Amino acid sequence: MTDKNCRCPWLDLSKPDYVAYHDYEWGVPVRDDKKMFEFLILESAQAGLSWYTILKRREGYKKAFANFDVVEVSQFDQAKVEELMLNDGIIRNRAKINAAINNAKVFIEIQKEFGSFCNYLWGYVDNTPIINEIKELSDYPATTELSDEISKDLKKRGIKFFGSTICYAHLQACGLINDHALTCYRRDQMINN
Repeated sequence: MTDKNCRCPWLDLSKPDYVAYHDYEWGVPVRDDKKMFEFLILESAQAGLSWYTILKRREGYKKAFANFDVVEVSQFDQAKVEELMLNDGIIRNRAKINAAINNAKVFIEIQKEFGSFCNYLWGYVDNTPIINEIKELSDYPATTELSDEISKDLKKRGIKFFGSTICYAHLQACGLINDHALTCYRRDQMINN
């Protein structure tokens, strides 16, 4: 049993909202398409930025992107893009905003093909999280063969701003990969849940 005070080495313990994200969300298996779409929007917005930068704007993204309603986001038009470009609650990057709308459309196509986006993504890991043995910060990979394969397939399907590094972060966040460190109290909780 690991100490509740021991957490992953990447976590900045001086940021209570970051600690809460780590303790209650990061690595928890996501089996709900709405939550999966939320993380897809947020992760693709992260490209080139830190996750904490996006986490601080999460509520802004929730409001700006229709409470992460994939159908509504897929119908955003150019006027909505211009409105979002003035929204200081999100990262005002036109390419990323357009990618979010595009990705919503692709997400819906994947739902149609597989029954749900979660079915599609979890199929890559046979519906069972991969459990890694992370000892220190340097053990975290930026990408893996799995993230390469998934991001390549998603790119072929039309997803944007979702390269292998972002894909790997998405797999970690959504619990398809358990990358809680061996000393982190959340690791065993995720395994035993």
